[in-house]
Amino acid sequence: MRYFLDTEFNGFGGGLISVALVPEHDGDEEFYVSLPLPDDIEPWVAQNVIPYLRHVPPAIDLQLNRVEAADHVAAYLAGDSDPVIIADWPEDLAHFCALLVTGPGRMAGVDFGLRLELINAAGFSAAANSRIPHNALHDARALRDFYMAD
Repeated sequence: MRYFLDTEFNGFGGGLISVALVPEHDGDEEFYVSLPLPDDIEPWVAQNVIPYLRHVPPAIDLQLNRVEAADHVAAYLAGDSDPVIIADWPEDLAHFCALLVTGPGRMAGVDFGLRLELINAAGFSAAANSRIPHNALHDARALRDFYMAD
């Protein structure tokens, strides 16, 4: 199955703040997790991302550390023998892959494999199409809707 990825992070090159995966089929379980906030939040992120972190359904609003979040991603995808992670921005894929690394020579239990796909979403803007811009879950939903409309 295809999953649409979005992340929020603390400015260019900054740490991961939240990650969301939205399955291609509307109504299937979505994934969202936020991580501990850094001590020094970039001003743009403080104004445009942080206020919207909690704007997700309570059932999936998890706040976990990196290792717990990585394990949660692995558990979420474990039932799928061929997951494809789709993103429209390379930094989203980079943060997602980095999250799966849980220590030196160790990674979350993604022993089923997965594929990553960076799409050309020229003309698409998550901020312009998301119900709550700069919230990873809502931006991932907007990406799914954009992709599936083609």
